[in-house]
Amino acid sequence: MPRVLAPLALAQFICSFAGSNMNVMITDISEDLDTTVQGVQVAITLFLLVMAALMIPGGKLSDKYGRKRCFLAGLVIYGIGAVLSAAAPGLWLLILGNSILEGIGTALLIPPVYILTTLLFTELGSRARAFGIISALGGIGAAAGPLIGGLITSAVSWRAAFAFQALIIVVIVLLGRRIDDPLPADPQRSFDIRGAVLSAVGLVLLVLGILAADDNALLMVALIVLGTLVLVWFFLTARAMERAGREPLLSPRLFRNRTSNLGMMTQNAQWLLLSGIAFVVSAYLQVVREYDAIETGAIFTATTLGLMGASLAAERLARRVAQRNLILAGFVLTIGGVLLLLVMVNDQARAWELVPGLLVIGLGIGTMLTPSVNIVQSAFPEAQQGEISGLSRSVSNLGSSLGTAVAGTILVANITATPGRSYALALVALAVIGAAGLVAAAFLPNEKPRQVAHGN
Repeated sequence: MPRVLAPLALAQFICSFAGSNMNVMITDISEDLDTTVQGVQVAITLFLLVMAALMIPGGKLSDKYGRKRCFLAGLVIYGIGAVLSAAAPGLWLLILGNSILEGIGTALLIPPVYILTTLLFTELGSRARAFGIISALGGIGAAAGPLIGGLITSAVSWRAAFAFQALIIVVIVLLGRRIDDPLPADPQRSFDIRGAVLSAVGLVLLVLGILAADDNALLMVALIVLGTLVLVWFFLTARAMERAGREPLLSPRLFRNRTSNLGMMTQNAQWLLLSGIAFVVSAYLQVVREYDAIETGAIFTATTLGLMGASLAAERLARRVAQRNLILAGFVLTIGGVLLLLVMVNDQARAWELVPGLLVIGLGIGTMLTPSVNIVQSAFPEAQQGEISGLSRSVSNLGSSLGTAVAGTILVANITATPGRSYALALVALAVIGAAGLVAAAFLPNEKPRQVAHGN
């Protein structure tokens, strides 16, 4: 079904691209809009955070109003945000267009991508191939974002990068009109507004707490504790609604699936690593080494090539290797790549010396993206695809926002005073998170390749 897969894969590409292409525009945007590196970091993190906070409601709305309708509506909102960002005269309008509108649009359009893929591709090989292509373009969008963004920024301006996004959105809308939704919409289905508010507020407070780490330790603790309490409130409310026979935004029963829980933990770690590494290396090269956008983006070509090669081999690997083993291998490679980057922490290091580490990171993340998605989506029947898709994408995008927030906060705090030390500390933090993902992957069931993603 190439005509169906093309708009879905392109949609994942452009959303992932949007999450990383601004990394090479940090200097240009901060100078043009008269703001700081931290201000641009906030805009990048808020975009990822809005996606994570609204992805669960977005998945639920796709069941109520139809997957195709939500997909197209999300594209339109995203396109409007891209146009506003391109014309932004200041940081606040950039945040409105990029962080808010593009974030809302992404939260509406991404769950249908994964729901439709799961419903339309039911055989192991075809589903692995479809998720492989989508994951590959998502990973390539995240990894190639710095290169493409750097080329556009250097040739025209950073504003043209947002115009590029708007043009791609138009193409996806035209292609997306040919998609047929395999399940009818259910307008009578209830929507848990309170749950949507609680889940969004809890996630926002949690990440804002991490962002506040370098300014006020007390505020950081207060926001993290408050965010955790709100999320506990959300979970308890959902459980009470389900016991009363009503439909909550997210069924607590989803968390009873041990395999899915572990799979989502690996997803979170993967996207946290990819986003965190992209921000740390980009900021270090531009702010400390004074590389321009195109030089910074060119260095990330290694990660793009690694991701592309590993992700596109997903179908062949899925038939031969257990998904757990692929995820384990991916984390080992990624941690190894981070360690290679650490070895290069010195003022005399040349740009090409970062390439081996970034290439290994691309190979590692590309190896494990598809099996993690496949494990989670295939663990649930059709009736729960809306919920699990929203939850899965929320967990992944929360990882992206945490990656930028955690690693970025460590780096930005002392980047001008002790650049080498800040860079090293950020990479060490990412390596530790990679180790945690590796541990989670080790507890996944070691099923034979033919038994994974067995359909609905």
